[in-house]
Amino acid sequence: MKMLTVAALICTIMALTTADDPAEAKIQNDQTAETDLVKRIFWCSRGWTKINGRCFRYVSALLRWVDAERHCQAMGGNLASVHSYGEYCKIQKLIVSACHGYRQVWIGGSDAQQEKVWLWSNGKQFNYQYWCRGEPNNAWGRQHCLQMNYSARRCWDDDKCYKKKPSVCVKNLW
Repeated sequence: MKMLTVAALICTIMALTTADDPAEAKIQNDQTAETDLVKRIFWCSRGWTKINGRCFRYVSALLRWVDAERHCQAMGGNLASVHSYGEYCKIQKLIVSACHGYRQVWIGGSDAQQEKVWLWSNGKQFNYQYWCRGEPNNAWGRQHCLQMNYSARRCWDDDKCYKKKPSVCVKNLW
């Protein structure tokens, strides 16, 4: 009787471990199982909002750009990168729902390493831009950090990195 119980327990453990193993799902080449597994695993944790397959969070604390980036990193992300106008509008909606207005906030763009070479702090390609007319202008040679929701057009502006603003963080789902 003890052998039967041990055998049943071993079978149960094996079944449970292989059922949750994504590599096993690929081996079986079962597209439905893999899709279901992805749907169960990839969600945003509490306080984060899913936008275009990534998790975003509005941070109301007034921080310098570098401190905002460090704060995002401490939460497992970076300052937000933006890759389309639709995504930009969804991020704006996130900000409006959090603070009831279009606040100027830090996002992850910077040209501090080399003037006019804009990079995202999370390493993503800088393939979308929504600069306000005449921006980025690096006024007085001191504007190297990217803010969004600038002016009545709510577009992008380069600003002095030491200014304290709220920010938007992003992290991948996995």
